[in-house]
Amino acid sequence: MKISDIMTEKNVVLGLKANSKRQLLQELASKAAELTGINERTIFDIVLERENLGSTGFGGGTALPHGRIPELDKVYGLFAKLNAPVDFEAVDNKPVDLVFLLLSPEGSGADHLTALAQISRILKDENTCEKLRHINNSEEIYAILNN
Repeated sequence: MKISDIMTEKNVVLGLKANSKRQLLQELASKAAELTGINERTIFDIVLERENLGSTGFGGGTALPHGRIPELDKVYGLFAKLNAPVDFEAVDNKPVDLVFLLLSPEGSGADHLTALAQISRILKDENTCEKLRHINNSEEIYAILNN
């Protein structure tokens, strides 16, 4: 599975504004609803439920919230670069400014895990994250995510 299988340049959000983790998840759910046609509240509730099990902020200013949505027909990815970092209860207690939301159909076990692994490799690469932080162009960010 490649990043291009789960997202396009339209799935890159720059300058997202949020003052809290909850507000960030609401903004992401709103953007994801536009892309998927799934109810925003449904997405938010499922992602928040997963987040309540343990933070998906895994350090270095990055987070990978995710969830399985029964109505989805395929895996969707959404990348957001925040205007200002927010507290995400990350494992290193650092605020988050790069977020990749992953939504998968309920029965997509292998595809979901494959996508999670690939995205986490990208977000754990410090050089890649530094590049992403210094670029304000959706096409260039998309290209880096696909590399």
